[in-house]
Amino acid sequence: MANVSVFNMQGKEVGKMDLNDAIFAAPVHEHLLHLAVVAQLANKRQGTQKALTRAEVSGGGRKPWRQKGTGHARQGSIRAPQWKGGGVVFAPTPRDYTTTMNKKEKRAALKSALSNAVAENKLIVVDEIHFDEIKTKNFQNMLNALNVQKAFVLLDENDKNTVLSARNIQDVKTAQVNELNVYDVLRYGTVLATKAALLKVEEVYA
Repeated sequence: MANVSVFNMQGKEVGKMDLNDAIFAAPVHEHLLHLAVVAQLANKRQGTQKALTRAEVSGGGRKPWRQKGTGHARQGSIRAPQWKGGGVVFAPTPRDYTTTMNKKEKRAALKSALSNAVAENKLIVVDEIHFDEIKTKNFQNMLNALNVQKAFVLLDENDKNTVLSARNIQDVKTAQVNELNVYDVLRYGTVLATKAALLKVEEVYA
């Protein structure tokens, strides 16, 4: 079993924790990580872009001048793309960017991301994270004590004081176990998790 140190909020080591190898020492499949990140980013897209083609722009049904004899280049419509106020060539239309992954692939990708974090010593376990008041400075002091600049903070419960204290710090994101995802684990690099949160992860994914 993978064995990691457990720290308190002051950055002092207070114990050790055994991690389930099925989750935290799984083979790292880079291809699945790529698929998971692409799918997650694609699924966030609204896909509501729209512009009018020459067929959709109002007007332009009449030929602006006769074909020959005017000295002008021949024109068929004032809504052709080269005209001001004309339609757009190959205009974008609303579309659905959603992509899917199989359940087994999703789970394997998440295990790969967590295993990679453990292998690179980027999983920091804290015995608990709790603040008596909402104060950004207190959360920053904890990060400084743990020598962390950029982190994905995994909590076992939605503690209002903790979430609001971290909200205004750049490059820090808090989430509960049910919000755990590949993209955030990879994006923030360091995973800062409470001991209780990791036990929940093992309960769900083991």
